[in-house]
Amino acid sequence: MPSPRVLPTRLIPRLAALGLLLGGAWAAQAHAAGASAYATRGECAGYPRVALTAPKGWCVGLVADARDGLLMPRRLLEVSPGRFWITDMGSWDAHRGRLLELNTAGQPGDKGRVRVLAKGLDRPHGLVRGPDGRIYIAEAGTIWRTPLASVEREDVLRDLPSDGAHPLKELVFGRRGRFFLNMGSATDACRDEQQQQAMPCPEATGPRPRAAVYEVHLGGPDFKLQVFRPFSLGLRNSLGLALTQDTTNGAERLWQAENSVDYIDNQRPAEELNELRRGTHHGWPYCVSDDAGRGVPARGYESRARCDTPDHQAPYDAWPAHAAPLQLLAVPPVAAGQPALPWSGRLLAVWHGHRAPGHRIVAWRLGPDGRPVGERENIVSGWLAMPGLRPLGNPAGITLDSQGRLWVVEDRNRTVLVVAPDSAPAAAP
Repeated sequence: MPSPRVLPTRLIPRLAALGLLLGGAWAAQAHAAGASAYATRGECAGYPRVALTAPKGWCVGLVADARDGLLMPRRLLEVSPGRFWITDMGSWDAHRGRLLELNTAGQPGDKGRVRVLAKGLDRPHGLVRGPDGRIYIAEAGTIWRTPLASVEREDVLRDLPSDGAHPLKELVFGRRGRFFLNMGSATDACRDEQQQQAMPCPEATGPRPRAAVYEVHLGGPDFKLQVFRPFSLGLRNSLGLALTQDTTNGAERLWQAENSVDYIDNQRPAEELNELRRGTHHGWPYCVSDDAGRGVPARGYESRARCDTPDHQAPYDAWPAHAAPLQLLAVPPVAAGQPALPWSGRLLAVWHGHRAPGHRIVAWRLGPDGRPVGERENIVSGWLAMPGLRPLGNPAGITLDSQGRLWVVEDRNRTVLVVAPDSAPAAAP
């Protein structure tokens, strides 16, 4: 397998001056993509304003797009004020991905705003800051980390399964050096080449099953791998993972957003929000959920699967079919004396799907026990395609910055957006 090439931070300005980072093939692709598909009018937080629906008193600005060399951004993280790291898959082909840095000064297309920190990565997706202060990057087959001062790759987990339908890795850190890791299924519904569906499903069994969320412990003086084991099973593709806190007893709760089996039906099966506990099984590939959250046998398992038994953990909530949740983000309550934000004390979900329920960012208020309660809230919506105004939305990842603003990346639209306080409301386009 080709080794990803990491560019030492000290060399980046020199290479950029030679036009090697944003020139060549990357610049050619960005130029071919042309300007953003968004029409802009007025400003939002100093950036061109786009016509999307945000909470009252907030607006959406276009920060970066294909003119900056973005190809397929999936996650972003503010590593210092105004400085963001981005995992950009490049495409679904292996070893086309990059780790980018975005300096938010300036406007889309300004030279030098985006630089390449590492390239040749294998479908990079997850991106988090660890409790050791280092940044963790999840490629399809490897989890690695680096300090911020200079990109110095150190592999944490190697030889993870990177084949099949769901190779992308997502991770979230909990307490005491523990993180949870997605290990997506190799198939949609455990069909083999003859379209037969075995029971038990071979890929979901054995000591290292797929369609699972794993528990990883790091520790010792060098914060090295101590434990790597399955935590919850029967989870087709866990690209949304988040931890919340039960303030009544201090316990952590682990949440998973399930991308369910791909039926051609518009209304089936439901996507799921699952609360994960050690040893729970959540149904894949034998059971799916109806729109009320009841477990029903998946197609191909109708006469073999029992989905109403304690062995099958029902979802905490059923979400619209094909919403395609790609991230969860738990936002703590606002600190005493600080202004409330539209996402304070909420669990946010990124719905990527192109069908009607998708292409939006939604939220639920978190109760004292750390569980979502109340009605769903739209945080960013109105992403229906309107020629000459905006493309169909495809949010893939979100983060909060040091000012509490919400940042969004879209993969197919190749954009970075910011949701910020609206100091100068614009007239409707």
